[in-house]
Amino acid sequence: MIAFAKRNLKLFFRDKSSVFFSLLSVLIVLGLYVLFLGDQLVSSMKDVTGANRLMDSWIMAGILAITPVSTTLGSFGTIVSDKAKKINKDFRSSPIKNRSLAAGYIISSFCIGCIMSLFALAVIEIYFACKGYALLSGLQFLQTLGVMLLSVLTSSAMMYLVVSLFHTQNAFATASTIIGTLIGFVTGIYLPIGSTDQSVQYVIEFFPISHAASLFRKILMADPMTESFKGAPDNIVTDFKLEMGVEFRAFDHTFTSLESIGYLLLAAVVFYTIGIIITAKKKK
Repeated sequence: MIAFAKRNLKLFFRDKSSVFFSLLSVLIVLGLYVLFLGDQLVSSMKDVTGANRLMDSWIMAGILAITPVSTTLGSFGTIVSDKAKKINKDFRSSPIKNRSLAAGYIISSFCIGCIMSLFALAVIEIYFACKGYALLSGLQFLQTLGVMLLSVLTSSAMMYLVVSLFHTQNAFATASTIIGTLIGFVTGIYLPIGSTDQSVQYVIEFFPISHAASLFRKILMADPMTESFKGAPDNIVTDFKLEMGVEFRAFDHTFTSLESIGYLLLAAVVFYTIGIIITAKKKK
């Protein structure tokens, strides 16, 4: 199982195009923010102290949330590739058990998601340093790592379910493009959740990875919000948090951090279970 996971890791990082396209959604978000969204968001808050740092922290939190999605999806491309090349049949005829193969794919995907997320966090810290912003404190860094592990776990579970539905590389490539494009919308990154219709807000609020984005925002934006809203009434701060997806409120209930963590864990269990059931049925 571990040897098989190592094999998948080597295959992924050996293919430079796979690594690049696994980061495509991140590059799209960065491009949109640099070219369009950044100026619009900052200009809408021109009277707010430290608006640039506040919005930079907001977008970087979003990037940390979607990186696990795109990278774990890219890593699971090995499953589709093995199916297309009939390599999976060779595995089945070997002494390796099916559950060990599935575990190998999942472990390698989780490791890839963690590695790429750590890389994204390092780039973000370098960006903050270059802009003259304060870096994350020791506690904030540990909190970020905790949310990152949880986000990778849930993203891996979701993408395992998605990939279990495909058999051809063309179908997988199409799905990857669609997911990479839409992930920014369904996590409230391209547009702040407060700028969308109520129906869209419900979709964002109940999409699991949006809760990872919310948790990342609470950490990365904590100090910038303290600076920007110093002396501001509590209702102004609350409205901003709801507008920007720092907090989610659905049906008059505001999700707490613990509830978001629980929701992500539940989603991971559900998606992994469904994905494993589908995979097991297809092998019968």
